[in-house]
Amino acid sequence: MDKTDKPARVSARGAATRTSLLKAAAQVFRTVGFAKAGVSEVVSVAGASVGSLYHHFTGKADLYLALYEEFQQRQQERTHQAVREARADGESDPTRLMNIAAHAYLLGAIEERETTRLFFSGDGPPGFDYQLRSRLTQWTDRNVALFRKADEPVDEALLIVVSGSMLLAVAEVVYRDDVDAHRLAADITGLLTELEPRNRRQETTPSPEATTPDPT
Repeated sequence: MDKTDKPARVSARGAATRTSLLKAAAQVFRTVGFAKAGVSEVVSVAGASVGSLYHHFTGKADLYLALYEEFQQRQQERTHQAVREARADGESDPTRLMNIAAHAYLLGAIEERETTRLFFSGDGPPGFDYQLRSRLTQWTDRNVALFRKADEPVDEALLIVVSGSMLLAVAEVVYRDDVDAHRLAADITGLLTELEPRNRRQETTPSPEATTPDPT
């Protein structure tokens, strides 16, 4: 499901057409779903031609993936900005920074709930579910990396738990009203702050000798 490379340079008119096609695709996908959507519907809504669509995209799956890439880029910008602001305010605790990034990701999903539902509904191109999980795992790995010291191995269990939690969390919050969605997002990210790599727990857990009372 790798995205087809597009020409690096496009004219202003070509860029406008591409944007119009993506907006139309998002509208059609939200209305009838990816599986039932047709290229003819997209070009009709965009006021474009079938030829112009195939000039920019290989088909409706390519449109869907382009929409996801743009959504994911906005999500990355949101989380990066949230972490930058926290660090500027003096926050350095890795657990707290991961919590801030996760919370920003969920808030972005809520803000764009109609778009987010396109990607978490299970109605996408063949193989997209795997790509979605893979990309979210990559995003989680970058945040879990806040815990790691130089050359320290990845705690795969922590990575799986956090990425799996985020996948389920996004799928839940986008189907709730604003108040409930924001409450749930805060509760979930609050629980994530209680997680830490196993090697850190081992470092901070006293040895049995240290906790056993001296009989003398």
